[in-house]
Amino acid sequence: MKTLDPISLGNVELKNRIIRSATYEGRCDSKGTPDDSYYAYYENIARHNAGAIITGFAYTSEEGRAMQYQQAGIESEDKISFFTELTRRIHQYDCPVFMQISHAGRQTTKARAGGRTVSASNSRSLYFRTSPRSLSTEEVYEKIHEYALAAKRAMEAGFDGVQIHAAHGYLVHQFLLPVTNKRKDEFGLDATDKIGTRFLEEIIISARKLCGERFPILVKVSGGIDLKPGFDAGQFTALIKFLDKMKVDGIEISYGTMDHALNIIRGGFPTDLIMRVNPFFRNGKSMWNGVNHLILKYYKYRRHAFSRRYNLQYARRAKSHTNIPIISVGGFRDLHEINDAIEGNQTDIVGLSRPFICEPDLCSKMIKNSSWASRCINCNHCAVMCDSGKPTKCYQY
Repeated sequence: MKTLDPISLGNVELKNRIIRSATYEGRCDSKGTPDDSYYAYYENIARHNAGAIITGFAYTSEEGRAMQYQQAGIESEDKISFFTELTRRIHQYDCPVFMQISHAGRQTTKARAGGRTVSASNSRSLYFRTSPRSLSTEEVYEKIHEYALAAKRAMEAGFDGVQIHAAHGYLVHQFLLPVTNKRKDEFGLDATDKIGTRFLEEIIISARKLCGERFPILVKVSGGIDLKPGFDAGQFTALIKFLDKMKVDGIEISYGTMDHALNIIRGGFPTDLIMRVNPFFRNGKSMWNGVNHLILKYYKYRRHAFSRRYNLQYARRAKSHTNIPIISVGGFRDLHEINDAIEGNQTDIVGLSRPFICEPDLCSKMIKNSSWASRCINCNHCAVMCDSGKPTKCYQY
């Protein structure tokens, strides 16, 4: 079974091709420092034969925090020792670990950003209900340096590589997309491809200068979005060809932006729970409750139904334009459909997120019993509860 064969991401060998894809953990203090439950959470996945782990995104600067208060950060030197303990624990089990690094850009609140949010341009976010300030050219170079320093800190903490989050509408993605990049400087859109890759290019170059050419850099991208103007097949192909030219060490294919967050993961749409815990929808005033219900109806109308392996079409397209290992995440639930995609040359590696929240020992179960299917029912309570201030966990089992 090819899924259980080793594969390399750069100079890092994975013992199998099932990895833990990044998601928010909710296990850090107010300063973004991991606690014991953060270590235990990942150690439990590592000990059960995961091919690799990619941590939930760590912010590259205070200003780049997401709206959740228990998010990890790698914005300062004093964080290195805390993450060294994490990598030590994970490496006991022959499991590589990559740190996902990112800046939220416009996808956060003013309070978390320390004032006004920032982005590639001042395009307003419907979900986050803010109009960001456009970064100056000088500030863009500062952000590039922050990413590179974050990568260096991750390397010094013992991580096997980093994943640059260029998906889900966060800052790098905001530079890539025409809907959020209206710039006229060198960080604007390419006239031919209509995507903005310069910001990501400079991050990769700067990270390699600080970390060396042998430190693996992965990149996570979205195959499509739910905003207008959209992101079509030609633009996606141009992005993959750009990453091929940059010779990154792995490309993970996901979908969407946080403006339609549940379309990233698909499945249940627990309206009552959203109204209870989401800071944008839990306003106690009756007038706003009515407005918020209407907004939620709009989001529910625009949602995508869950289907198995729903991003595989994008992974398959990516593989036709590069020999860089492709990671497909989204809707995989049993070993046979994972193996079918890998042996069918539609992807090289499969990422799982909610299934590992539900069953940290899922890899061991699949290896022991090839007919084992994930117990995850895609209810999305785990995702919605990320806004509650509680650690990420399964609410069904």
